[in-house]
Amino acid sequence: MAPTLWRSANFRNLWFAQTVSLVGTQVTLLALPLLALLVLDASAFEISLLAAIEFLPVLLLGLPAGAWIERLPLRPVLIATDVLRGVALLAVPLAAALDVLSMPLLFAVAFAIGIGTLFFDVAQLSYLPDLVAEDRLVDANGKLELSRSVSQLGGPGVGGFLVQIFTAPIALLVDAVSYLVSALFLLRIKGPVRRTVEPENLGLRKEIAEGFRFVFGHPLLRPLILCAALAELAFAAVLALQVVFAADELGLSPGVTGVVLAIGNAGGLISALLAGPISQRLGTGPTFIASIVLFSAGAAMLPMASGAVLFGAGLFVVYLGAVLFNVLQVSLCQVVTPIRLLGRMNSVFRFVTWGMVPLGAALGGALVEPVGLRGVFWGAAIITALSIIPPLLSPVRTFRESESAEPGESGDSAESTEDGAVAVRESGERG
Repeated sequence: MAPTLWRSANFRNLWFAQTVSLVGTQVTLLALPLLALLVLDASAFEISLLAAIEFLPVLLLGLPAGAWIERLPLRPVLIATDVLRGVALLAVPLAAALDVLSMPLLFAVAFAIGIGTLFFDVAQLSYLPDLVAEDRLVDANGKLELSRSVSQLGGPGVGGFLVQIFTAPIALLVDAVSYLVSALFLLRIKGPVRRTVEPENLGLRKEIAEGFRFVFGHPLLRPLILCAALAELAFAAVLALQVVFAADELGLSPGVTGVVLAIGNAGGLISALLAGPISQRLGTGPTFIASIVLFSAGAAMLPMASGAVLFGAGLFVVYLGAVLFNVLQVSLCQVVTPIRLLGRMNSVFRFVTWGMVPLGAALGGALVEPVGLRGVFWGAAIITALSIIPPLLSPVRTFRESESAEPGESGDSAESTEDGAVAVRESGERG
């Protein structure tokens, strides 16, 4: 039996760094819109715009970010982006203390956080395969998603408590400190763990195009990125408006809203724990399809909610499916992508999927007035249900791990199954 990943000091430090920062992030997810809503009397459109702006850097820098990161040492990138986000958040309690808080300032802070998150996420996804053996990636990604789920479970409750007892600026101060603590854990990762790949220097435009061709030409990655893009577009509106929906439509207090979000996110915790065993039992492809059915069903439950119970249950089912999908998708992408394309593959996924977030959030906010909050949530549920079509009509539906090469196998050309599944990261390079 392979030793547990918890015995790896480098992986432990990466896990602790992500966990600490994500707990703070969940506090901000609740505290920032509540600050705008309760202190600055922001409208639903302004709050949805706040959520959209945080993802705007993905549209502006998402594609070149991957090519740039492939040329940079990854650990310093992770540390620098943690520091950037921590310093940006410190501006909010400082402005509140000086009585100069405003929506433009919150927009600027959200944009800075978005830049840091983009570079951190792409760098971390490219860094993990250097810390963990290929045959442990599903386990590693499951543990990282576990930390995300734990933060989503506890963070909103902590955030709601901090906002209700100590005010929103104090809650945001907690998140700022969490990013700085995360950077300290990253500093503890030792050793020259990154495998170096000689850059080809094709030019930024050609390198970006090569990343796009790889992702959209791949029989497994193409349907997954299309599915994720549709789901992100739909649920971005829900995430941007969930606090407004809870407060205005359901009449929930900040404390109860935090608890409801935490209960809903418990689905992600369960899913992160069971992703590996479920995929081994059912097969990767059938598990992908099951995960989409789950988060689509959860999305349909949300607009039917009339109180805290059904709203929390809908979120529970959404995250049960979404985390299961994410663990498998990230692991599969890391395995089938050549080392030299990891940064660009990750940036293409982030550009396409996260690029849907500002669009979905802004669209959802704009539709509140003509169709109402429940109407927006019903529209999101319909789009989420449609996201199953690309994987259902592709090799993803029947793909099983036994069809791919064994861990550690490499070659100069793509190993393909009868369904066209490209097997190993070191292979599959396309001109």
